[in-house]
Amino acid sequence: MEFATGAVAAACATFVTNPLEVVKTRLQLQGELRARGSHAGPYRGTLQALRAVVRAEGLLALQKGLVPRLWLQTLLNGTRLGLYQAAEDRGLTLDSGGRLSLPRSSLAAAVAGCCGIFLGSPFLLVKTHLQAQGAEGWAVGRQYKHASMTQGLRGIYALHGVPGLWRGAVSAVPRGALGSVVQLVAYSSSKQRLDGYPMFHERLLLKTLIASIASSTILALCTTPFDVVSTRMYNQGVDAKGRGLLYTGTWDCLVKIWRSEGVYGVYKGFLPFYARGGLQTVLCFGIWDTLRDAEKKFLPARTAQAVDKPSRESL
Repeated sequence: MEFATGAVAAACATFVTNPLEVVKTRLQLQGELRARGSHAGPYRGTLQALRAVVRAEGLLALQKGLVPRLWLQTLLNGTRLGLYQAAEDRGLTLDSGGRLSLPRSSLAAAVAGCCGIFLGSPFLLVKTHLQAQGAEGWAVGRQYKHASMTQGLRGIYALHGVPGLWRGAVSAVPRGALGSVVQLVAYSSSKQRLDGYPMFHERLLLKTLIASIASSTILALCTTPFDVVSTRMYNQGVDAKGRGLLYTGTWDCLVKIWRSEGVYGVYKGFLPFYARGGLQTVLCFGIWDTLRDAEKKFLPARTAQAVDKPSRESL
């Protein structure tokens, strides 16, 4: 049930936030390994990029990569939120005094995030390829010619086998672990602090909104560099043996971006990443909390023990 609740919440939020994900991917790939100001890219900001994609490729282009992203969000957040909630329900995130333990909750979130991102890595790979596809004059990064998610997965498997489907997964694991720790722990801590104010006791949606904004702000600041690295690693060209043509690994990618593009390079796509992350967090956790409240009402016997725990409303 924990998996289903997290998966449904994430999938619903994905429909709304995917256009920002498309723009974020394009901005992160634009001017790859080139110094700022040395090239004239087609995209000059979030709003301009949204308009440019629609003008050049049509309105539906804003939903490129939606299908693999839905699969990714289902596996990633279903696993991540499900494992974290299971750990919380069993008291594994609490200290001896029954309060939320930062080390324990961080460890639970990191493990859950690593498991989720690894399982969903093939879909993240194809999603990146599809979202990078642009019309002539608007294309950035390596251009893969997948016609669909299924064709993309089959093509990659035919060329490089199972390992090819998970190429780039190593670069995504640190982003998944850090992202889960920052997002889940910051969200939990924010809600726990807000619980200390009477005005939030009966205002679940307001509490969720404020906690989501706080966690998404910290999330974007901490994880954008790792997200840029992950996008570059997934989208780079590979040789016949599946080895990257530009980057040999996560650290190599990060160093090359820093040396050639500077701090601007490692924070490319920050605004759409922040906007997408904030909106995704608000919608995902808002729907998640609503579903969990409904679960408590319709399955009281199953949730009675969890409801009595001091941390039940901490996430």
